[in-house]
Amino acid sequence: MPQHTFKLNGRRVTVEAEDDVRLLWVLRDLLDVTGPKYGCGIGVCQACTCHINGKAFNPCSVPVSKIKATDEITTIEGLPATVGKDLHPMQEAWLAHDVSQCGYCQPGQIMAAVAKVRQARAAGHEIGDADLDELRNICRCGTYSRIREAIKSGAKNM
Repeated sequence: MPQHTFKLNGRRVTVEAEDDVRLLWVLRDLLDVTGPKYGCGIGVCQACTCHINGKAFNPCSVPVSKIKATDEITTIEGLPATVGKDLHPMQEAWLAHDVSQCGYCQPGQIMAAVAKVRQARAAGHEIGDADLDELRNICRCGTYSRIREAIKSGAKNM
């Protein structure tokens, strides 16, 4: 069986998996990283959103063979380490704004929010409503207004 090596949440990992296995299943089933959730399997709901080399992506739609040894994958489990704290400022904002109801989509929501804040800053501005309108993560509980407030609040502390 083919071996695949990449960096996951700050450490190098090697897994044996067929080339066509989606990265989401490698993370969840082979590496026991369960923060990224399965929702649709085609990158629409974005419950599985993680970061690859600092940018948001959906591992449900990426075969593990597309991940290079130099790629760094960050999941919600590894997000706090990116700031050297127990919780990332976006996670703290999620708690402060009481965002979660069922919580299923929240890891993907947070990962997408962090990437969007970074993207806005790289473009030379702070995150605004137009940026938030571009986020397409689905929340079945409908906590979108609290999500937006938490993103604005979390961005201030990033």
